This record gives sequence, structure tokens and C-alpha cells, in this order.
Amino acid sequence: MGLPQGHPHLGLQVLLTALNCLRPSLSLELVPYMPQITAWDLEGKVTATTFSLEQPRCVFDEHASTSDTVWLVVAFSNASRGFQNPETLANIPAFPRLLTDGHYMTLPLSLDRLPCDDLTVGSGGIPVLRVGHDHSCHQQPFCNPPLPGPGPYRVKFLLMDTRGSPKAETKWSDPITLHQGKTPGSIDTWPGRRSGGMIVITSILSSLTGLLLLAFLAASTARFSSLWWPQEAPEQLRIGSFMGKRYMTHHIPPSEAATLPVGCEPGLDPLPSLSP
Repeated sequence: MGLPQGHPHLGLQVLLTALNCLRPSLSLELVPYMPQITAWDLEGKVTATTFSLEQPRCVFDEHASTSDTVWLVVAFSNASRGFQNPETLANIPAFPRLLTDGHYMTLPLSLDRLPCDDLTVGSGGIPVLRVGHDHSCHQQPFCNPPLPGPGPYRVKFLLMDTRGSPKAETKWSDPITLHQGKTPGSIDTWPGRRSGGMIVITSILSSLTGLLLLAFLAASTARFSSLWWPQEAPEQLRIGSFMGKRYMTHHIPPSEAATLPVGCEPGLDPLPSLSP
């Protein structure tokens, strides 16, 4: 039995459908651009959970239309070669795929957010793309949460149309390794490993501290020596040489005692005269 007349046309339709599905992959343009860490003088360009990329400005202008979207693909360095570009929006891998498949896509940006103007103070747009910056992102479809480990990671930019079909892509970046903190037990605190300059500075500061302490003690001793060692009493107040200027009685007023002549004190006989 032969095949019906309509079957050859059915096979041709299947072949055309397959070719249409493969056309985006075959016509995907490779842009000679490699993503890299931003050259801006910024604090924390690479941290333990994030890294900041240079924006892909003017990279896809020859291949993009106004409705296209630029996506960022993040993958472990050893899993970047196995990444397959998605063909539809439903096939875009979210962040949980990083821990299972080693890659995910995030930070979708329209071309109007990536102008070709030079970045200056007060200009619009985003100066950098910070991967892993969204700490509150958990259930959203294309999250940008903190990265789970030091990596290393590789990234590339992918241009996709409104249906999710890729149109152009960049090269993969060089490996990006995040910073790692040190455990307290691994920090070397032995003074012998300090530099010579540090030892000299420490010695000078210690000497200055000692001199200041000695100066303080000397000033304190001179200031309070009168309290510790009383001054020597005057010579007229010493034992055996007591001198009194005037004896003040209690029963005679001072004025009367001062006017009485010598030898005429009350209750005493006058002194006898020695003249004939």
C-alpha cells in the first residue's frame, strides 16, 4: 500500500516548521563585546554576594528594535558552555535554576534605559548593573537576589524580541570571583609578622607615652609636695626660744593695762626708793 497523496505535503510542512524553529539559533548574531566589571571608581564593586557590571550601552543598536529587551545571563564558570539560549519567554530560566542547572537570567532592560550618551553627573540611566543586589526578591519571576557563593561566575548579554526569541548575544565574560570573609581563627595576630615600619612607630609611641607619664608625675609631685612635707617652723617658734610680743590678760581691759606705769600694778606695794 502506498501513502496518500497528501502525505508528501505533510512532511514538507513538518520540515518547514522545524527550520522555522531553528532559524533564530542559526541567525543569532554574536556581538564582539565582552561584559566586564565596571571601571567606575565605586566602593564595593565586588562583594561577597554581588558584583557590578558595565552597562551594555550601544552594544545591540545595529540588531535591536525599540520593543526588544536585553537580558543578563549568569552562570557558574564551569556551566556556561552548557547554557542553551531560550526560544520563548516561558523557557527563560529563573534564579532557582542556578542551584540545579548552574545558570539563570535576570535584569531585563529595554533599550531606552541603555542610551548611548556618555555618563555624566545628572544624566539619566543606570550607571552600573549590580548583580545580586535585590535582598527582598524571593517569589518574583526574574529575581536578582544575592549570589549563593564565591563562584566563579561568567555572564553574557542576550537580546530577545517580544516573543522571547534571541536575536543577538555577546561573548561570555572572564571568570568573576566574589570576595570571601576570613574566619577569626585564620587571622594572624603574631607581632613577628608585622612590618619594620609598624614596629618603629609602635616603639616611638610607647616611648612618648612613658615620657608623658613621667612629666605628669613630676608636675604632680612639685604641686602637692607642700601637703606631703610641711615647711620647717620659723626660728622664733622653736622650743627654747619662744618670744611673745604682749601678754593679754582676761580681767584687765587692754587699754588700762597699757596706761599703768611699771611697778604700779594693783595689789602690789610701791617699790622702795633708793635715794636718801
